[in-house]
Amino acid sequence: MDTDTIPVTGVEELEKHLDQLLADPTLLPTHKLFDDVELQLTDANIPPLIPRLLPKITETLKQYQQDPAILCSLAIKLLGPLNFTHILSLASEESLIQALRSPAPSANILAMTVLEKAAKSPGDAAILAMMNNLVTDFLTRWLSAPQVEVGEKGSRVLGDLLDVDCDTRPPDGLSLNGMEIAVRKPPGQGLMWRRIFHDHDIYDLILSLCGDGSLSPQQQSLAQGRLLRVLPRLAALNFRAVTWSDHADLNKRHADFNGNGGLLHFAALHMIDEEDTLMHLNLVDFFETLLSIQRITPYSAYKMDTLKKLVRDATAQDDRLRAAIATLPERTVPEESEDLSRFVLDILS
Repeated sequence: MDTDTIPVTGVEELEKHLDQLLADPTLLPTHKLFDDVELQLTDANIPPLIPRLLPKITETLKQYQQDPAILCSLAIKLLGPLNFTHILSLASEESLIQALRSPAPSANILAMTVLEKAAKSPGDAAILAMMNNLVTDFLTRWLSAPQVEVGEKGSRVLGDLLDVDCDTRPPDGLSLNGMEIAVRKPPGQGLMWRRIFHDHDIYDLILSLCGDGSLSPQQQSLAQGRLLRVLPRLAALNFRAVTWSDHADLNKRHADFNGNGGLLHFAALHMIDEEDTLMHLNLVDFFETLLSIQRITPYSAYKMDTLKKLVRDATAQDDRLRAAIATLPERTVPEESEDLSRFVLDILS
């Protein structure tokens, strides 16, 4: 017998338990009921269970007062075969925003898993880009969540969304030391890029959370580290977008510098406290990753001029950073070392 045709046992009992949780948000979940059903699920037997279980899970999560991890785990499993637009027909934008605002990391990751679905096609990424409040709450949770797993999930989702949406991507893709930086695929519509880099309120949010003390010192350091880690990938996709900003007023307000320098300049030159040893190590790692990736991106005079000035400004009063950049080729794989050495010498010249 095909195992996919075997009925999932325990569904009726789980439905009744979900009704109980919905009626009494203070009730503790019976983990075994959830585990028994989840372990039986396959892509083939999930679809008929979605209308039976997912609406009840969604409604329960809206008011649940206990740790929702077990509910979120089952919800993620049920959402597996569905695309982004199908999920939106089952879970509203408001419910996703509520999950992002939840103090429970499992709820945050559930919502981000849904947004990750939009990274599967340029059309779905464009739909998400039009949902301004949802994008705003996603970025807020990504930068302000204290849990490492939420931050890492958010970084992956943001990178994948901007990857699929990029309308200027390298035509042949990019990989470095076996790590895929940009996948070879048709260009996107660029709507998510415009939402994040050209929307005044969202750009204000990013600079505020990373730059001027709206978070606690510890959380601000986490936010800054997350921004530093995602920027090299974004710079490989659309260098112009991360190095030029229409929001000179926000640069002045949040980081006290003049001009149209983009998010790359903000992060590299004006964001961190260089007396903070850990954040300075993050900055060194950022520059090493940025230059290693930019070495293999298509050449342009604008790119080289921008990188030279960025590095010159960053190392003017920072001998440790300059030394780390100069010796970077010594710490890379042998097959990359010679080309990277020439590139670094050019940047530092």
